[in-house]
Amino acid sequence: MADAFGLLGRKLGHSWSPQIHRMLAGYDYRLYETEPEALEHFLAATPLAGMNVTIPYKKDVVPFCAALSDTARRIGSVNTLVRTGEGWYGDNTDYTGFRYLVEQTGVDVCGKKALIFGTGGAYLAVRTALEDLGAGPIVPISRSGPDNYENLSRHRDGRILVNTTPLGMFPNAGVSPADPGDFPRCEAVFDIVYNPQRTALLLRAEALGIPHAGGLGMLVAQAWRSAEQFAGHPIDRALIEQIMSTLSRQMSNIVLIGMPGCGKSAVGRALGAALDRPFIDADSEIERDAAMSIPDIFAREGEAGFRARETAVLARLGQGSGAVIATGGGCVTREENYPLLHQNGTIVWLRRDLSKLPTAGRPLSQQNSLQTLYAQRRDKYAAFADITADNDGALADTVAQIRKALP
Repeated sequence: MADAFGLLGRKLGHSWSPQIHRMLAGYDYRLYETEPEALEHFLAATPLAGMNVTIPYKKDVVPFCAALSDTARRIGSVNTLVRTGEGWYGDNTDYTGFRYLVEQTGVDVCGKKALIFGTGGAYLAVRTALEDLGAGPIVPISRSGPDNYENLSRHRDGRILVNTTPLGMFPNAGVSPADPGDFPRCEAVFDIVYNPQRTALLLRAEALGIPHAGGLGMLVAQAWRSAEQFAGHPIDRALIEQIMSTLSRQMSNIVLIGMPGCGKSAVGRALGAALDRPFIDADSEIERDAAMSIPDIFAREGEAGFRARETAVLARLGQGSGAVIATGGGCVTREENYPLLHQNGTIVWLRRDLSKLPTAGRPLSQQNSLQTLYAQRRDKYAAFADITADNDGALADTVAQIRKALP
């Protein structure tokens, strides 16, 4: 296994690292879950030529390194081990990964006050990168330190915000360490979480028009720097952007919105089949959870009851990844549904001539003229949508139109 590499951690679950490293250099890369009491033996006995290190071992592996890079020494933790004739060489490429996030936004952080939420494993790598970029003062925000979430108001002059905590990470999306709107001078927001792709923190920054970047770029960029050391030669930096694009497409849901009867379910099934993705009908999920039909939900609980059920289902579906999701026609009437769908999805507004829309089995379509309903929702569909597609012709043409428009 002289040319084999891997990721060392305690509980790894699903990881994008094997795919990323295959795309970077094509070598064998696997996951290695190891308990703390077996760490020393694993490092001594493994035939791997190199490995990445994740929670909880980034500090624990330092004593087993024969040499450290200057970056790893300054940070005090290691996420990359490379076998040498003298033993393990330790580096910290999270530093490279975070600097890449800063480059993504194009924001100059020099001389600007930075708030780092969290003081855990990633904190020192982020802080060191910010220091080298000239940011300052740099203030760590923790739950119990002198600067904490209860006295954030004294740092309203913060201009750079960085989340290094798990807040907002799948499966607990929708929470954020802070609101960028509380910092009038904020110029950039970074979040090292990459699932979902748009955390609550980033969605708020997006709404405010503040430059921002999420953890996917950091994940790929740190792997790129590790891969250069594993492979023993430079690797084209342009691959970072290419791999990010590939992963983003794989991770993103495709969410169909539009008027009742516009064909979201039929198009969704065909699109899922064409892209080899699972198809999920949100209305069917609502009916399954409620153990009754949508007309029955409306009859028993009214529209308010149905909308509450719908939001709960969309919250669950929106945290998933890689699916095609057909939503109900009125999901856009609740603004809180937008971040649920947008956090991990590309939203497609499916349009169809009103004269072609059926109303049978659709309570609101029967109670209101389609023209009135459309007038009430048109601007909301437009506000939610990333792209639009017309469904007035053949199903295959609609699917092809969406595929062409997808990022």
